[in-house]
Amino acid sequence: MSEDSSGRGRRGAGRRRRKPQKRRRALAIAAWSAAGVVLLGGAGLGYFYFKFNGNLKTVDIDQALGTDRPQNVDNGSMDILVLGSDSRGGANSEYGADDGGSARSDTAMIIHLYDGHQKASVVSIPRDTMVNRPSCALKNGKTDPGSSRSQFNESYTIGGAACAVKTVEKMSGIRMDHYLEVDFTGFKKIIDNLGGVEVTTTKPIKDDYSHLDLAAGTNRLNGEQALGLVRTRHGVGDGGDLGRIQLQQAFIEALIKQVKGIGLFDNPKRLLDLADTATKALTTDKALGDVKSLMGFAQGLQGIDAQNMQMITLPVTTDARDPNRVAPLAKESKMVWDALLAEQPIPAEATANSTGDKGSAGAVVR
Repeated sequence: MSEDSSGRGRRGAGRRRRKPQKRRRALAIAAWSAAGVVLLGGAGLGYFYFKFNGNLKTVDIDQALGTDRPQNVDNGSMDILVLGSDSRGGANSEYGADDGGSARSDTAMIIHLYDGHQKASVVSIPRDTMVNRPSCALKNGKTDPGSSRSQFNESYTIGGAACAVKTVEKMSGIRMDHYLEVDFTGFKKIIDNLGGVEVTTTKPIKDDYSHLDLAAGTNRLNGEQALGLVRTRHGVGDGGDLGRIQLQQAFIEALIKQVKGIGLFDNPKRLLDLADTATKALTTDKALGDVKSLMGFAQGLQGIDAQNMQMITLPVTTDARDPNRVAPLAKESKMVWDALLAEQPIPAEATANSTGDKGSAGAVVR
């Protein structure tokens, strides 16, 4: 096993051996809702099993990246990269012009499940973060040489899921065990099938760019409104991506409560509709690319409640060369990755100097 400067081994190729684990509950944003409803819906008749199986889209991350990855750590934890895709083609065209069919990672979260899967840390990566993008294979068989200065979400645009995973792994030194992606349209349908998600806003939010217009007080958001909330930058905060991330984290907590409280087993039609929608909305790594595997994965998420999640934004500061971009704080970011590798909570000093968690946007939604 290779070591970093701190002497800790980094994850690499190969399957991770798991310790025996207890039963669990549900996780966050598209990953939690989609995987959870697949768990429920996949337990039905064989017809539905094959129907849902045919809905899933997969990408072979292991084949694409080969051995050029961090080493495996045999400690029972799990790391998942969750992306929200903002492709403007097809049904998503109402959110802006299609730029040639390319998509961007509008939302990016690293989910770290600690050994035993009773607790999790969530690290949101601002899409405007300037990073060192590694070389990535392209769909046309050529290779992009990478860049020493590139916006984070360009990795997905240039090289798809595999390039996004590779970028995260190079940044963190942590191997991603799984990959989950959901697009705009799929996200909206999942929320609608759940019957909406209830949030309380401390002030009105209006953003014409994200189609959001909410009064102050308790609101039950439909899919369109929920998407507007997790995408809004202009209606709340300083108009940047950091405030939007705070809203996304607040929405995740509301979503988890909603999934737990709607009694899916008491409504078979909603259960099946939700499972159908979720499997159509998801793109997964190949290891999760069938209903049986996704069911097993969802079972492994059942022990986590909102109060057992630590949610932060990657420690960042204003980029020295572009005030509209952010750059990782090297020392503080290393604290985050080292804590996750060591199976420890992320220390408070890791975010003390970051601009990422300082805004007031998160207090607007409860």
